[in-house]
This record gives sequence, structure tokens and C-alpha cells, in this order.
Amino acid sequence: MENTSAAVSGVLLIDKPVGPSSNAVLQRAKRLLGARRAGHTGTLDPLASGLLVIALGEATKFSGGILDADKSYRAQLKLGERTETGDAEGPVVSRAEVKVTRNELLASLERYRGEIEQLPPRYAAIKHRGRPLYAYARRGEHVPRAARRVAIRRLELEKFEDNTVGLFVECSKGTYVRVLAEDIGAQLGCGAHLVALERTAVGPFALGQSMTLEALEAISPAERRERLLPLEALLQSWPRLTLGPPLAAKFRQGRTISVDSASGSIAVFGEDAKFLGTGQVDASGTLQPKRLLVLS
Repeated sequence: MENTSAAVSGVLLIDKPVGPSSNAVLQRAKRLLGARRAGHTGTLDPLASGLLVIALGEATKFSGGILDADKSYRAQLKLGERTETGDAEGPVVSRAEVKVTRNELLASLERYRGEIEQLPPRYAAIKHRGRPLYAYARRGEHVPRAARRVAIRRLELEKFEDNTVGLFVECSKGTYVRVLAEDIGAQLGCGAHLVALERTAVGPFALGQSMTLEALEAISPAERRERLLPLEALLQSWPRLTLGPPLAAKFRQGRTISVDSASGSIAVFGEDAKFLGTGQVDASGTLQPKRLLVLS
């Protein structure tokens, strides 16, 4: 039985397998660590695998920045078949002969690099009038969907063999790789759908840093806690500010203070390098506490 005598806080990097939902993986990790609160920083569909960043305890307060972070994937597409859902989960709705050369495929990829407009899929968790789009789609109902601007930072061809295309994709928040697969297939004139997807990075975190649930379960409760990254790892890209004891005490009380720092969002630490929370510095050098860490 796990030791839950002390509150658990930190960041856990899990290599999610194909099959379970992201929430199922989250709940299992939460139980294994004995955490009171937990949340993940971006859903992977059941058919997708790879990096799931889980915030435990106090880390849930500071995970917003990672929700907005860029993500990287390895995707496998099948040319010549379109499906109802845009991936291998849905039934095939059309088939076409594939007459695509490598050069034609490379030219097609060029069109999708940079900022593009992307129409969310019918089977998506985005809500319309309080219900997810997939709920309408499953009932055969069509609802309006607005195109969204997303950014494809990198799009590289890694494999092209027997109508199978392997891609490396680095993209902004809100990008649907299965829609990208469908759009590429449509431009090539043969259709396509996503057959496999692995997330390899989320912001500063890489899949190579993660572990499987089975590996986590096999080690002791103490070792599980040792695998947690400090919650300030969620704020690696933020400017840091170190406060001396008097100002640190005021900050922890939620009081505004004057600081010598550039304006903007900032991660705040005490002189002992202990993370205290986040704040916002205005143009006059006033630091307003935003989210404070509850120190044990």
C-alpha cells in the first residue's frame, strides 16, 4: 500500500500505450503515487501513444503554460483510404487508387508548413452548445465548425513505402494530426487517414524522459516519488526572480512588492532556491503574486 502521509506534488512523465484513454492513465498514476490531485497537460486519443505530462498535487496550479506548448509527433498515414473519423478507429468511407510519387508527396508537405487554417474534425472534444462535437457526430448530426489558425513548425517525411507515409510533425497547440493526414490525402487526390500516432515531445519534455505505467508500478513508493520532476519544471521557459527573506515573506502572503525585473510573467524563488510561485510584473516594477505554492 502506498504511503500517502505526505502530500505528493511534482511532474510525472508517462509513456502512454495504445488502448487506454489519457484519463485512465492519469487515474492509475494518481493512485500509484497516492496523490490527492492530478491533471494531464494535453489529451492523447486511445489509439495514440507517447508522452503524457501529468501534474500532481500543487503542480496542477502551474501546468497552464504546458497546455499551450508546442508538441511533436511521429505519425503514420495510409494513402488511398478515407475513414469516418480520419483515423483507424472509424470505418472506411472511400477507397482510391494511389498514384503518388515521392516528389509529389514532398511538394504536398510543403503546403502545410508554417501557419495554416485547419477545420477541426467532426469527431472532436471541442464543445458546441455545451456538448462535444463527437457527441453530435455519433448521432449523425452536423454542427458548424470554425476553422482555426495553427502552426506546423516542422513537417518531415520519414517513410514512404507501400502507400504508407511516416511523418515527423512539430506543431502548435490545437493542431489535429488526423486532419493534417486527411488534408494531405485530399490534396494528393487519393485520400488518407491516420493509422498510428506517437507523441514524442511536449514543450521542454521528451518521450525519452518518460516511463511506462508498468515500470512505475514495479518500483517502490519511495522510488516513484524520486521519479517526479519538481513542479517548477513546468516553468522552464519563464524568467526567474529570486527574493530575499523579507520580500519572499511578503510574496507568500500575497502582497505586491517592488522588484528590479522586466515586466511580464515570472517564476519566483526564495534565496534557498525554493520555488514560491508565479507573479506578474508591471511596467512600474510592481510584482503581483498570481499563483502561490503551498509550502509543506
